[in-house]
Amino acid sequence: MLQTNNDYAADLHVNAAHAHTAAAAAHHRGDYEAAEELSARAQEYSAEAAERSQAIARQTPQQARA
Repeated sequence: MLQTNNDYAADLHVNAAHAHTAAAAAHHRGDYEAAEELSARAQEYSAEAAERSQAIARQTPQQARA
């Protein structure tokens, strides 16, 4: 089943949050290489989620946003 744009954007936001949490845990453990990789992945998810959310907002009529 295909996801709606809203579901996909929400999933990207959740994935970004998990990657940020995992990066923080890796950093706390002293595994800085893994933390850097996870931070980069979190940034990718965050950027894609933001782009997808902005595209959805542009397609939504102004009355529906209020």
